[in-house]
Amino acid sequence: MMWTIIFPVLNERLRLENGITRTVEYLREIGFEDYEILIVDNGSEDETPQIAKALCERFEKVRYERISVRGVGAAFRRGVEVSRGGVVGYMDIDLSTNIKHLGEAIRLFETREDIEYINGSRFARESDTRGRKWYRRITSQGLLILLKVFLRMRSTDAICGFTFVRRETALSLIGQSSDDNGWFYMIEFLLRAERSGVKILDYPVEWQEDYNTTVKVFRTIGNYLVQIARLWKEFYL
Repeated sequence: MMWTIIFPVLNERLRLENGITRTVEYLREIGFEDYEILIVDNGSEDETPQIAKALCERFEKVRYERISVRGVGAAFRRGVEVSRGGVVGYMDIDLSTNIKHLGEAIRLFETREDIEYINGSRFARESDTRGRKWYRRITSQGLLILLKVFLRMRSTDAICGFTFVRRETALSLIGQSSDDNGWFYMIEFLLRAERSGVKILDYPVEWQEDYNTTVKVFRTIGNYLVQIARLWKEFYL
C-alpha cells in the first residue's frame, strides 16, 4: 500500500533539507519504497521554496505544494486532497518524534486491517519525552485536561506531530471538520474520529523537544480556548 507522508512547513530553511533527507534515507534503510513525501508550504517567506524544489530534483519521490494561507490545518487538508497514498499522515519537519516510529506505523497498517488511525502520543505511559520545557509541559497538560473534561477526549495526546490515517477515513473526517487553518484543526480531526467510532491506536513514542520551534505558544493557547468553546457548543448544546 502506498503512503503519503506530509510535511507542513513554514519558514523552515534551517530544518527542511535535514528532515527530508533523514526521512528518505530511513525509508531506504528499512526497504520501503511505496511512498511519496509531500512538502506543503503554507506561506514561507524565506528560502524554503528554493530548498524544497531542490529536494524534489534530488529525490524523485518528493513533491512540493504551496498554498496561499498559513496554518498546519490548511496544509494538512491540502496534503490529503492531493495525496496518492492509501495511508496519509503528517510528521513535523524537525522529526521530534523518533523516525523509527514511521517504520513501526508502516508495519502496523500492513498487518492490522482493523487499525484506521495511528495517533502518536507523548503522554502515554510507555512514552519517552525528553527536553520538554516546564512551561510547555504545563500548557500541554492543561490543554489535555480541558479536552478531556469539556470534549471527552479519550486519547492521551492531541497534537504530537505524528498522525497517520487511511485516506478514505481522512477524507471523511475532513468532510466533518471545520475550516480552521491552525493547529487546533488536528485536535478537532482527532475528536471527530473518536466520535465517529474510528479505530484509533493511541501510540506511545519517543519524543525530543525542539527548542527552535516556530509555534507561538501563548497565542496558540488563546485560539485553543476559543475553539474548545466552539466544539463544546456543537457537541453538547
